[in-house]
Amino acid sequence: MVQVLEMNEIGWSRDNKIILEEINWQVDEGEHWAILGLNGSGKTTLLNMINGYIWPTKGQLSVLGHPFGSVDIRELRKSIGWVSSSLQEKLYVSDRTQHVVISGKHASIGLYDKPSEDDYDRAREYMQQLSCLHLYDRTYQSCSQGEKQKLLIARALMASPKLLILDEATNGLDFLSREALLSSVSELVKSPNAPTLLFVTHHIEEILPVFGKTLLLRRGGVFAKGDSREVLTSNSLSSFFETSVEVNWQNQRAWISIP
Repeated sequence: MVQVLEMNEIGWSRDNKIILEEINWQVDEGEHWAILGLNGSGKTTLLNMINGYIWPTKGQLSVLGHPFGSVDIRELRKSIGWVSSSLQEKLYVSDRTQHVVISGKHASIGLYDKPSEDDYDRAREYMQQLSCLHLYDRTYQSCSQGEKQKLLIARALMASPKLLILDEATNGLDFLSREALLSSVSELVKSPNAPTLLFVTHHIEEILPVFGKTLLLRRGGVFAKGDSREVLTSNSLSSFFETSVEVNWQNQRAWISIP
């Protein structure tokens, strides 16, 4: 089994403050994980580390089979897609949607080379896959928040990543837009040659059935990890949130309430 991600005794601190401590976590090929944590749990630090923007202050980290310290991080980063709502603010709002998608091939903001017919074909393919082909040739600024998120995922796929991180991709979406995006993500995971997905959220009901594994992060440490059905229970999450909660499963998704 190929290991997409391996963290052994990972720690990271800044200004004598511990941000991550004793992170032991392994993601195997074929697995798709949800990462659940409240604000300040260390999620962003963890993602920055996976992408090589910061390095562990202790422990060993390997991404896509490459141990840190023995790989060119800039090259490794080309195999990792990272989609977050903050990326929306960096794109040129007047760009055509297909050009936004194609720009992901070189991880650039805007296009600097004339796209080939193959580039346009692939953009159409990914937009079709994410149910947003109807947006073709519209300006980016004319799209809704949910539509923009779909375009950003299509953009990330243009680089053929082996690992795709969706970082709170549903932020700012209404219920219907959120469900439409989640449906597209579910279909993406089921497609042939789909990359390994890490889906970062702090909303339990967003953890789709395709995310068979869940990592719970709390105060910079791993609170629980493993099969989603075993991790997302009333007892486990009551301890995690340090308040009594009740988990009910509907349509293979966990929904949380306060009794």
